[in-house]
Amino acid sequence: MATSNVSLKLLIDTKSSRVLYAEAGKDFVDFLFSLLHLPVGTVIRLLIKDSMVGSLGDLYESIENLSETYWQPNQNKDSLLKPQTPSCASGVPKLLPSDISTGEVIYTFSTNEVSAGKGGFVQGVVTYMVMDDLVVKPMSGISGITLLNKFNVKDLSALEERVVDFGMDEGLKLLKASLQTKTVLTSIFLGNTGVKVE
Repeated sequence: MATSNVSLKLLIDTKSSRVLYAEAGKDFVDFLFSLLHLPVGTVIRLLIKDSMVGSLGDLYESIENLSETYWQPNQNKDSLLKPQTPSCASGVPKLLPSDISTGEVIYTFSTNEVSAGKGGFVQGVVTYMVMDDLVVKPMSGISGITLLNKFNVKDLSALEERVVDFGMDEGLKLLKASLQTKTVLTSIFLGNTGVKVE
């Protein structure tokens, strides 16, 4: 099954080496919002338990290693390790695999539904501003100017606009970085934070 890519337009402050925000459409914002649907077990499996911060990876591994003998007759460890992921099939791009080994995709979408503005979470007639910390706001000229003031950008020549593709690899990096840093977009696209996102 082919994966989807979406395009983002980044506004980068080259002096401070950070992404100020991304201009994004409905497809990317729907993907971001769909992350809140993911069960913790799915997140751990997607991020590979060895790279998890804290003890959740260890808890996951202990469940994997616990013999079926210790489970209640009506319970199954797969209900925790591989929980059913809510279907967000209408309008969410395929940007996360559900099973790393098979490449099966968690989310699917119909291009016709997305272009018609159906499905997903947000309206498709708006361009959205996604901040470095993943705060989402409707895009407007005033909000862009206000943001430049907020980040104390004095030299407009230091701003760079860059269009990037966002696919499954970036989806996994975003999921991991969103659990580790407030500078998610900078981590993924500029890679200059203390957080290693592989």
